[in-house]
Amino acid sequence: MTDAPQKGTSMTDDIQQQVQGAIDELVESGTERGLQVAVYRRGEQVVDAVAGIADPETGRLVASDTPFYAYSVGKSATATVAHVLVERGLFGYDTPVVELWPEFGAHGKESATVRHVLTHTVGVPGIPANTTPEDLCDWDKMCAAIADAEPWWEPGTKTAYHAYPFGYIVGEIVRRATGKPISQVLKEDVAGPLGVADELYFGMPESELYRLARLEDMEGSEEFLAAMPDDAPFFKLGPRATTPNAEFGNRPDILMADIPAGGKTSARATARMYAALMDEVDGVRLVSPGRLREVSAAAFSGVDQIMGNPTTWALGYSIDQLGADPQEASAVIGMGGVGGSYAYADTATGVAFALTKNRLTADFSAAERVAGIVTEAVAESSGPSRIIELGRGETE
Repeated sequence: MTDAPQKGTSMTDDIQQQVQGAIDELVESGTERGLQVAVYRRGEQVVDAVAGIADPETGRLVASDTPFYAYSVGKSATATVAHVLVERGLFGYDTPVVELWPEFGAHGKESATVRHVLTHTVGVPGIPANTTPEDLCDWDKMCAAIADAEPWWEPGTKTAYHAYPFGYIVGEIVRRATGKPISQVLKEDVAGPLGVADELYFGMPESELYRLARLEDMEGSEEFLAAMPDDAPFFKLGPRATTPNAEFGNRPDILMADIPAGGKTSARATARMYAALMDEVDGVRLVSPGRLREVSAAAFSGVDQIMGNPTTWALGYSIDQLGADPQEASAVIGMGGVGGSYAYADTATGVAFALTKNRLTADFSAAERVAGIVTEAVAESSGPSRIIELGRGETE
């Protein structure tokens, strides 16, 4: 993958310099350890910026092709795989899950559809309380447990972030429809055609693990997590042992496993994928314009039944979830991940943005700052434009 920002315009040069300056400052101040930022506009890359250290133990620097475990940012790739298959007619959004995966209908889930899965309304947001990290690496065991789960509500009537189940359910639908694991479909139908097969993964080959950025926790985060009671709402998503922190995200078995609730990706790969949902990128467009309109429209709004916040979902992506009124329609679809990585596509401006980083912070301030620079630069170059607001993101 050798794609680089398109040169020749003052806007492109200026935005690259502004973004580079911002992430250099974040590293030099000690706020961040290593970051990547990639921005596409109308299918052309306009920012490819890196700063800092990928692995403090060796001093290895961040490069544009360094994969980061960006946690739930990877859900955007999971959803994108589903849309590519819907585009090809393998199933539809209103296809009952049981048509592809009969076992999923247990305990009253037979009415669940692909649409319910993509909007986090299918009703099985948690995983068993005794789930271990090793269990997460066992595809068949996790899918069997989720299929046998009793729904918390009638599918399609309420929402709660399906932190882990989202990936397994979409992944098993993909496997039943294609006969292939979702990681293979991602490579063959999304990452490969876009030239980023070595930068966008669910499970990584062991031979590639050395390329990953090494995660580290923000100071004080271990103490904060330890102080949380076992009955805290957060642990309804998954038990303490499966909480996505640096130790968890540096485990080789987790990194090599297909856990499509998260992804290992460079900023460039994810931004390129979002760009190819909206426009042709080097001759590749992942879905039709009509499909994009359907995919990016608000599909369900409600109060998250676990965390208590109002939320709006498109089909597999959050809608302007960082800082905007969730009741307002928005042109922005995206996903954030534990630790502050974030990516989005603005279908109004054709801007695709991704920021990945290896210091797991409690907020999205780095993404907010850098995305603000991008938004302002695009607005200045194209006239009045809606300002993208950033603030709150989803955890894995």
